[in-house]
Amino acid sequence: MSTSAVSSSSSSSSERGVVGGAPGYRPGATLSLWTEIRRQAARRRTQMALGFMVLLPLIILIAFQLDSGGDDEGGNNGEFSRLADLATGGGANFTLFTLLVSSGFLLVVVVALFCGDTVASEASWGSLRYLLAMPVPRARLLGVKVTAALLYCLLAVLVLVGTAMLAGTLRYGWAPLNAPIGGEIAAGTSVVRLLEIVGYLCVSLLVVASLAFLLSVSTDAPLGAVGGAVLLQILSSILDQITALGNLRNFLPTHYNDAWLGLLSTPLQTDDIVKGCIASLAYATVFFSLAWWRFLRKDVVS
Repeated sequence: MSTSAVSSSSSSSSERGVVGGAPGYRPGATLSLWTEIRRQAARRRTQMALGFMVLLPLIILIAFQLDSGGDDEGGNNGEFSRLADLATGGGANFTLFTLLVSSGFLLVVVVALFCGDTVASEASWGSLRYLLAMPVPRARLLGVKVTAALLYCLLAVLVLVGTAMLAGTLRYGWAPLNAPIGGEIAAGTSVVRLLEIVGYLCVSLLVVASLAFLLSVSTDAPLGAVGGAVLLQILSSILDQITALGNLRNFLPTHYNDAWLGLLSTPLQTDDIVKGCIASLAYATVFFSLAWWRFLRKDVVS
């Protein structure tokens, strides 16, 4: 082959952007983020999860309305009762109470559901290999899916907080935030504090999201990926209660989950919040990196 022919062939390949690719093929144009968002929005589990985020604050509100007002003389639920009493003091207090009762388990399950189901469900349906045969580059497939999953996780948190704020304000009005450990916080500052709490919760939930995503690319069973992430989170919480572990508990992913309570104190206690953000981002980086490494080398047969 002449030099001019080789040069012409190389030029043609460069114009297509992919050596050996079909004319007009652009990897960046396959499986757009908006397409994945619409696909996930049409799924029943997405609709049910977001619907429950709306329903939970309303259930709590109804429970307060049905409360008989009797005192708990046993004392076993005294602290929780005190928090419940604060919840009826205004929209901000009701929102704070909703976050308190949902952050420990409900939000963990929802985040694990969105991130653990995203790839494993495609494998269980047998459609994953067809997506890769389109062909969608594996790195792009993962990037689009994890981005869509994280956006739905954020949407779920915002829907929960927004519904609680709206329902609480309409029922109890707007008043200063009565923090259980820091006294009264001005009404204007309350919104800022709540946004900071939501931000920290989102960062801490990245551990659950990344672990669920790692399990999602490692198994063809969506329930296994979701359940595995939730169970490991529960196990970490149990181990964190064992004081005999000493300083080893500082390395558990759930050790700083309640650090956001420092935002309700006067003055603010942010040391554990900083440590919690660093730990969460470190765990998330490791888990997401392992997910990429695992999937790019995985033999996809389903």
